[in-house]
Amino acid sequence: MTQTAQIRLTASRGSESRHLWIYGGQLGPVVGEPIAGGLIDVLTPDGRFYGRGLYSPASKIRVRLLTFQDEPIDEAFWLERIQQAIHLRQRAVAQSNAYRLIYGEGDRLPGLIVDRYDQLLVMQTLSVGMDCRKELLADVLMKELNGVGIYLRNDAKSRQLEGLPLEGGFLRGSGPTQVEIQEGAAKFLVDVERGQKTGWFCDQRENRLAAAKFAAGAEVLEVFCHTGAFGIHAALAGAVSVESLDVSQDTLTIARQHAMMNRAENRCTYRQADAFEEMRHLVKAGRHYDLVILDPPAFARSKQAVPGALAGYKDINLLGLKLLKPDGFLVTCSCSHPVTEADLWNSIRLAARDARRDIRLIEQRGQSADHPILASMPETRYLKCFIVQAF
Repeated sequence: MTQTAQIRLTASRGSESRHLWIYGGQLGPVVGEPIAGGLIDVLTPDGRFYGRGLYSPASKIRVRLLTFQDEPIDEAFWLERIQQAIHLRQRAVAQSNAYRLIYGEGDRLPGLIVDRYDQLLVMQTLSVGMDCRKELLADVLMKELNGVGIYLRNDAKSRQLEGLPLEGGFLRGSGPTQVEIQEGAAKFLVDVERGQKTGWFCDQRENRLAAAKFAAGAEVLEVFCHTGAFGIHAALAGAVSVESLDVSQDTLTIARQHAMMNRAENRCTYRQADAFEEMRHLVKAGRHYDLVILDPPAFARSKQAVPGALAGYKDINLLGLKLLKPDGFLVTCSCSHPVTEADLWNSIRLAARDARRDIRLIEQRGQSADHPILASMPETRYLKCFIVQAF
């Protein structure tokens, strides 16, 4: 695709910003005839070169910047960016053959997600610009990684904001859509066709391994367990029992399969339940645990939802603290991007006050290293994880 158009920033954007998204309201009229997904040069208000990116006329994010240099966006460019992403994972990822290979904006490849599950890659092209280039990107990935195939999981609703259809299936290769992965001492089964996200929550990998350090000899409660990964790691680390709760019977079926795969079924029990209701029931019943793990889905997807989300986080952490034995550990997470680390920590502190428990922070964690945070893009930082001890 050839460069055909230019567009100027308005003063509202600020030409010093290195944020990769440029919204329609930050841009003036287009000069030339840009095409959806095509390259476009962005100029400062006074006409100097600012950056080069991909044009998306149907989206509020009108331009996704690829570079702030006046450089060609050709096959060599894509190869270099993909190689940089691969090299980072070779350094940063250990103890697993499942990880996020390309994390969109975090790898300066906005709109592109690629996860690796053993030799199978799963790709999402979430912008029209990346979608136009999925064949090229697939060729580069297959050549660089010598993979067995690439499965498309283009069923994310955000594609509709780009005027793109929802789709899925093999883009390269063929074969089973369930892959066995290794994560530390544990084995899991990833369903790339039907599983959430691209089939697995790679972003919690390092937090699961960190939480397991506190599981030896422990009675564990795992809330919002999904397919049971936190609990399986706890069992393999020496927990005497793991009690796991989730509202979805389908995910609990997979969790039980994971327990059998890891020979932990004699210590892991699974129960379908509403987390808040069941935790209240456990409090009334006088149950207590050495380790409580809370990994809820996002409570807030917008700034407007933050007050309600914080009330939810306070409530769930209050119940978690009430269920802890003295000197027990609480592992509590939030994947709500609008909720900051300070917000979540304050909710935990307020919960501890109301539970009349003293707590101390043992670890403050975030997303795994395969989800690098670009300093100019706060949106790339979303996962929070606190490990606290209660007295």
